[in-house]
Amino acid sequence: MAKKSSVERELKRERLAKQFAAKRAALKAVIANRETSPEDRIVAVMKLAQLPRNSARIRQRIRCQVSGRPRGVYRKFRLSRIALRELASRGQIPGMVKSSW
Repeated sequence: MAKKSSVERELKRERLAKQFAAKRAALKAVIANRETSPEDRIVAVMKLAQLPRNSARIRQRIRCQVSGRPRGVYRKFRLSRIALRELASRGQIPGMVKSSW
């Protein structure tokens, strides 16, 4: 089980990313547009820099929904390899069975 503070920090990052997504997208569009004046682009860069760092989507890390483990997480299930195996062995994931040959 991951530290509760790490999991809470990730939840905070998700909330901030949702909150500032529209504002970040608008500023990035101004910066990327080559037809805007250099002064407007510089102002947009400064405004973007003033937003909280944790509001950037890139700062989020995919964590297991069961254990909070940051590594070995399957994106499709949002579960770590360990939690996925345990749930599959118990038969709690529909259609998934432990292989044997």
